[in-house]
Amino acid sequence: MIETTPLAQLAAAGVSIWLDDLSRDRITSGGLQDLINTSNVVGVTTNPTIFASALSKGEAYAEQVAALAAAGSTVSDAVFDITTDDVTAACDIFRPVYDRTHGVDGRVSIEVEPGLARDAAGTVIQATQLWAKVNRPNAMIKIPATIEGLHAITAVIGQGISVNVTLIFSLERYRQVIDAYLSGLEIAQAAGLDLSTIHSVASFFVSRVDTEINARLEAIGTPDALILGSKAGVANAQLAYEVFQQAFGSERARGLIDAGATRQRPLWASTGVKDPALPDTLYVTELVAPEVVNTMPEKTLLATRDHGLIPEDSITGSYPAAHAVLDALAAEGVSYDDVTRVLEEEGVAKFIISWNELLDTVSTALEGASTPVIAR
Repeated sequence: MIETTPLAQLAAAGVSIWLDDLSRDRITSGGLQDLINTSNVVGVTTNPTIFASALSKGEAYAEQVAALAAAGSTVSDAVFDITTDDVTAACDIFRPVYDRTHGVDGRVSIEVEPGLARDAAGTVIQATQLWAKVNRPNAMIKIPATIEGLHAITAVIGQGISVNVTLIFSLERYRQVIDAYLSGLEIAQAAGLDLSTIHSVASFFVSRVDTEINARLEAIGTPDALILGSKAGVANAQLAYEVFQQAFGSERARGLIDAGATRQRPLWASTGVKDPALPDTLYVTELVAPEVVNTMPEKTLLATRDHGLIPEDSITGSYPAAHAVLDALAAEGVSYDDVTRVLEEEGVAKFIISWNELLDTVSTALEGASTPVIAR
């Protein structure tokens, strides 16, 4: 490990670097292990879009698909087996990191089917199934932060299952996510579970906020509106860290922590920069603080390793300026509540589209094998 790289500096500042990508080829080629060895990567996140992309490329899954086809697997069962096998293998690769960090890192996330985003009971059932199938302590089950998802988060945490809460856009919803986590810990505590084994992160999306708000500012078109472009995503995330500090400093949270619980860390998601006019490391360098996770697509990871300028902390002194950005947006007529509502709805819809693409890809692969596929 080269200790002077920007990624090493980022890790030293307290940021856990996770890769936002996973594929069979990355696992079997040694590429994932190489990123652990050379780029301070200590975890992986996945989602339906990532799996759909992985399954559509190359022959890495051909042998398993043929075996599943021969066994008469349904498309849904095949997707379940393929994705959980990848996550299990990645968990094994990251197990030394998990052990070294006492469970904080070395995590690999797998998401419940996005069509369950409005179904709390269905989410709990599938989260339990995924946890049992992967059967690794360093797995995390991703559950979207819809209203229905909040109930599922509490129930799943209460069973002792570690959770990555995804698709968080608003500060108010983030507060509700933290409350759901603490409620789950209280259920687990009452059941006599070891709270120290239950970990969670809260995935706060960044670049998507800028994309949506920038479009609204451009529609307004005034100089005062345009000057606010590409400022909201960072400001919103910085204020999420303020919420994190406040919530986990509460008497309720401290009591659970004293009983062995861990703080649910903020995770910066959607950190790839969409606008080529912006620095390609913007959502990394402006969101540095202790106890956060930054999950990066490989392009962002490599850009940061190459030329990222890492401050010691770019969040904790930013709160007044960040509040001022959100106030200025409101003054220009940009509705924060409407933006975050739209982004949550679009986020769920996009993952459902990707999930259907994944099903179609696997269906085609199964049909290409010798055994007829059973309709899903």
